[in-house]
Amino acid sequence: MSDKIGKIIAKMDECGVKFVRLQFVDIHGKPKNMAIPLVRPDQIEDIIKDGLLFDGSSIEGFVDINESDLVLKPDPDTFSTLPWRPEEKGVCRFICDVYWPEGKPFEGDPRYVLKKALDKYSHLGYEYNVGPEPEFFILDQDEDGNIIPHDCGAYFDVEPVDQGTDFRRKLVMDLEALNFDVEVSHHEVAPGQHEIDFKFDKALKTADAVITFKQAIKAIVDKMGYMVTFMPKPFFGENGSGMHCHQSLFKDGENVFYDPDTETQLSEEAMYFIGGLLKHAPALSAVCAPTVNSYKRLVPGYEAPVYIAYGLKNRSTLVRIPASRGKGTRVELRMPDPSCNPYLAFAAMLEAGMNGIQNRIDPGEPTEIDVFEKSIPELREMGIETLPSSLWEAYHALEEDDVIKGALGDHVYEKFMEIKHKEWDDYRVRVFKYELERYLDI
Repeated sequence: MSDKIGKIIAKMDECGVKFVRLQFVDIHGKPKNMAIPLVRPDQIEDIIKDGLLFDGSSIEGFVDINESDLVLKPDPDTFSTLPWRPEEKGVCRFICDVYWPEGKPFEGDPRYVLKKALDKYSHLGYEYNVGPEPEFFILDQDEDGNIIPHDCGAYFDVEPVDQGTDFRRKLVMDLEALNFDVEVSHHEVAPGQHEIDFKFDKALKTADAVITFKQAIKAIVDKMGYMVTFMPKPFFGENGSGMHCHQSLFKDGENVFYDPDTETQLSEEAMYFIGGLLKHAPALSAVCAPTVNSYKRLVPGYEAPVYIAYGLKNRSTLVRIPASRGKGTRVELRMPDPSCNPYLAFAAMLEAGMNGIQNRIDPGEPTEIDVFEKSIPELREMGIETLPSSLWEAYHALEEDDVIKGALGDHVYEKFMEIKHKEWDDYRVRVFKYELERYLDI
């Protein structure tokens, strides 16, 4: 028995663990799990070693019924109790990797997609770090049962206008119990909208953290009698929820993006990485903004990125370079939203950026104007194109981009595209209230 597993067993014994949740995600990033009753804590050693069979044909984007057997193997590094279930202190959780019964990693496991991308570049000495900023809405219902924001607060408001202070305090405390290093929490721009930022970390750990973050927040707020949504644009006329992703590369303990000898203190690698993000932005949007609703957020007028450009400190561009330098030098991609699967999104962003480095893709000069104030013809004269304006445009861009397709792998790409075609077809044939109001008197 390894020291790590020994410490886990000791902690489980201390907490009186009676149930172990084995958690993984489907192709959308939605958590799934099985709960195993434990007679004694040392049972977990066999589960970690041998895994547990499950029916993969029932998980969207996994396998067909004729090849349904898959195996869940817990990652010991993801062991955690569940602080939002205080009345069930006997429950713990592992995030799992998915395997074929013969022992090969399952190509359709989103966590494997990211691990494969990270391994590809770790052999070259690179460590990829991500710091996401997932925004969310806390919701209530009016007397007629309509979903409404739980308060009327705005950016950085305080109580009594900001009614989310107690929510965020509870959320931060429970997230810290899950070993999150929370940096800041505050009310966001829209009524009922909030943001809790946690410190950047290695990409796999961060992707695991995003899934746990969303799961914990939903569970905690539900116990307080409200509802949480990570839907990108729940309310017309209000800002949507993004998940800006701060990215950096390290090598031998040093930030590859930092160069104190250039005017901007950005290295060539940083600039080429930006070039890769910009070049592959249309296809990236299919993975990082993957729903029909995502493109109702990505419109002018609501602080969301629309134009494919980068800028130093400029929050109107798709890619922003925050002012921090040294170890904190990073690139912020502002198109992702919290409906994305973080494992797939991080893998795609890494491949896009590394393609930029490997092919020395020049991003051009930074854009330091407010691009929202320019017309599309003016921007095109400047060489600035727009992101896809719909899921339909985004998945067609993905079809043409071999780099981002390669990041997903054949299995995930084919399943993802099949699902997105169906999602778009389902959306486009529906008749909405807006259409009745606009066209009924024709």
